[in-house]
Amino acid sequence: MTQAPPVATRHTSDDDAPVTARPDDPRRADGLRSGHRALLRHLRPQRGRMLAGVLLGLLGSLMGLAQPLAAKHVMDDMGRGHLAAGPVVALSALVVAGGILAGLGHYVLDRSAEAVVCAARRRLTDRLLRLRVPVVERTEPGDLIARATSDTALLRQSAPQAVSAAVTGTLITAATVVMMGLLDAVLLGVTLAVIAFVGVVVAVVSPRIGRATRHTQEAVGRLGAALERALGAFRTLKASGAEQREAAVLHRAAEHARRTGVRAAAWEAVSATVSAVVVQVCFLVVLGVGGARVTSGAIGVSTLVAFLLYLFALAPRIGQLVDGVGQFQIGSAAAARIREVEELEVEDVGAPGLAAPAPPGQEPRPATVTFHEVRFAYRPGLPDVHRRVSFTVPGCGLTAFVGPSGAGKTTAFSLIERFYEPDAGRVSLDGKDVREWPLAELRANIGYVEQDSPVLAGTLRDNLMLGVGEATADQLRHVLRLARLENVADRLPQGLDTHVGHRGCRLSGGERQRVAIARALLRRPRLLLLDEATSQLDAANEAALRDTVADAARTTTVLVVAHRLSTVTTADRIVVMEAGCVRAVGTHAQLLAGDSLYRELARTQLLHR
Repeated sequence: MTQAPPVATRHTSDDDAPVTARPDDPRRADGLRSGHRALLRHLRPQRGRMLAGVLLGLLGSLMGLAQPLAAKHVMDDMGRGHLAAGPVVALSALVVAGGILAGLGHYVLDRSAEAVVCAARRRLTDRLLRLRVPVVERTEPGDLIARATSDTALLRQSAPQAVSAAVTGTLITAATVVMMGLLDAVLLGVTLAVIAFVGVVVAVVSPRIGRATRHTQEAVGRLGAALERALGAFRTLKASGAEQREAAVLHRAAEHARRTGVRAAAWEAVSATVSAVVVQVCFLVVLGVGGARVTSGAIGVSTLVAFLLYLFALAPRIGQLVDGVGQFQIGSAAAARIREVEELEVEDVGAPGLAAPAPPGQEPRPATVTFHEVRFAYRPGLPDVHRRVSFTVPGCGLTAFVGPSGAGKTTAFSLIERFYEPDAGRVSLDGKDVREWPLAELRANIGYVEQDSPVLAGTLRDNLMLGVGEATADQLRHVLRLARLENVADRLPQGLDTHVGHRGCRLSGGERQRVAIARALLRRPRLLLLDEATSQLDAANEAALRDTVADAARTTTVLVVAHRLSTVTTADRIVVMEAGCVRAVGTHAQLLAGDSLYRELARTQLLHR
């Protein structure tokens, strides 16, 4: 196999830590403060709709504030021996109107919360698809998926509660306290002591809720990464009888997520329990003190009842404030994790690079490729994969790259595509450094068939049209014929519109390779890169596709990485690589005569005695 970049799954040094552990420890220094700013940034575009929801809820709550006074008037009338219908009707109207307005406010806030989540997911998924290849290879896909799904869901959960508590809860609590003060200052003093105590509890507990929530989400991300790892090699796992071993790994990740979730729930329970108990104690104290003041004649029974009604109304407001602060901490923790992904390095792809196939007979001009003194390592501290690599590929023709595994053959293709950039030297397309090409334009000129020929979930047509702006039925039939896929398409139940399953599981390995080749040919590229593109084909299909590649090489520059020399003996030129260097360049016959390594490779494959 050619050398591929090392994928970070477990690390021992801080420099290599993946996103699941920490994308960047310095960002943790800001802690929750940066999370607060990130959450507010997500909420800002919906501030108008949220304000409308808050105002509706506020109006409903204000009507609720008038209810105890209306009840006091009713009781006073009853104490005088008569009951007028007006206060009763007014009280009923206030209850109904307040409930309707509060419900509308809650609905508007929920709609704005859904908009916040949708915008965050769109922004995050756009960012994920534009991440640089080295960044993705250093992270865990399962954790990135968790940030785009479960973390964004926490924004929806926290946004309405936090906003409603911050505005409605605060204002109504203040208004309720004022109304209680108008009724009796002594009882108000008892109530304010309780509110102050609850405030101290919230100030102590809420940062712990935020930290515990962040740890919980990180644990969920690690669980997703472990599950993605197992599902990504599902057949290998089963063939190895490793189900129990991998299940144990998942169970440990789930247990860790449970422990961190319990810790977060415990802090939330402490906050909610203390506030609830203190409010109940406040009610009992107010009832006792108020009863004594009624007995002494300082206040009337109706005043005590009205005060108690306000206290009943105040209790859920205090709970709402406490819960809102907790939800704000939860949302801040989620927003901080989302922000970490938004700060990962991305490519500047510019306009979408959709390739529009040229009509048959209007072939694009073939590209030239030059490597000049290229040196490259996948990360600082790792050995160089390329060591002063130089070669030139003229326009048109078939150029093959051969050599032992790890020689740097696949890496050359990655540098051409600008998945990576050289540490030194220059990679040029048509004499222009690939770093000077707009990425969309560069990649629109290249057709690339990877070593494992990935096929995406969806229909066969979707896979063929991937990255292609549009194609006619004739063009599709043409590439199907070239890739020897006509019979495959004909036997599928819905033809090209048949779903091929997750990662193309309903196709054979050879069929997936032919789909990848057809997809590349449909782009009618100026440069075609084939990385072991026929390794899973039978002899007949390999010979047929070898002819197809040879035909393409008459009008296109074709570069092929090959381990089976039988597939490239007729190449216009063969580049022999060893240990990151270009050892020799020539035709099959020239290399047999002049290069011992190539001669040994040919001998081991029975191409030469």
